[in-house]
Amino acid sequence: MELICPAGTPSAFRAAVEAGADAVYCGFRDETNARNFPGLNFSREELKEAIAYAHKNNVKVLVALNTFMRAGDEEIWYRGAADAVAAGADALILADFGLMAHVAEKYPEQRLHVSVQASASNPDAINFLVDAFKAQRVVLPRTLTIADIARIGKAVKCEIEVFVFGGLCVMAEGRCALSSYATGKSPNMNGVCSPASHVRYRREGNDMVSELGGYTINRFGDGEAAGYPTLCKGRFDIGEACGYAFEDPVSLDVMSEIDALRAAGVSALKIEGRQRGKAYVAEVVSTLKKALTAEPEARAALLSRLKGLSEGGKTTSGAYEKKWR
Repeated sequence: MELICPAGTPSAFRAAVEAGADAVYCGFRDETNARNFPGLNFSREELKEAIAYAHKNNVKVLVALNTFMRAGDEEIWYRGAADAVAAGADALILADFGLMAHVAEKYPEQRLHVSVQASASNPDAINFLVDAFKAQRVVLPRTLTIADIARIGKAVKCEIEVFVFGGLCVMAEGRCALSSYATGKSPNMNGVCSPASHVRYRREGNDMVSELGGYTINRFGDGEAAGYPTLCKGRFDIGEACGYAFEDPVSLDVMSEIDALRAAGVSALKIEGRQRGKAYVAEVVSTLKKALTAEPEARAALLSRLKGLSEGGKTTSGAYEKKWR
């Protein structure tokens, strides 16, 4: 199985390649990219240089154009596709069906991957994208069990990629309006979930309070790890209880299940984290690369090194276990 690694900057890109990535995914410094944060991503020239460096080291590059096009401004996304193809991208990761149609028609030889943002999570939807746009891989949402993935794997006509480590989104990706409600900026259109410009932290007595767009998201006591304020990982009063309604502020880690994922027909394992620094990328990629070839009994010790890099210092198997409250 390929190890697909994130890069939000040229330095993180080099770190991923040097740490043993089979492929690196990245995006342009604009709204075509679902990680459109200040200080991240690639200029056109930086992408060309990164792809040349990767190919010199036998590493593939996947360019994410994974937001949805705005009516009347499609040219921004069309130009992104043209520039990625010209730079030598090994695949484009797309969410918008209109952009898929454009790429399939304009660049028929270009490899096309279906982004998790497209939320294609059943065989009928996936095979439609294969037949209509010649999609060669689908990135499955993080809301499926391994049994779900195995059933899909037997029924689809393309490769399957799944997330195995990093930030956990518990929504049907591409269909979340929580951040849009709080900030006015859409993850699926503007490429920003809980943008830093709308995040605030303040002290209230002994507590650290986190806010997003004027809404209080969480309150942390002394010594408690403070997570980044996203609504889906907020702590709320629900009836007479106070707790995490959707998901705790923790990171996904299902590397202990890689044998089951391989048996389910998974072709590629994806690490989330394009907003992370090069030290994080280097440590996670090198550790997971070793875990892929290690004996099952040796994996736990390897993976324990990553706890400190996880959100809140904790990890979860998320929907892969489906232990809902």
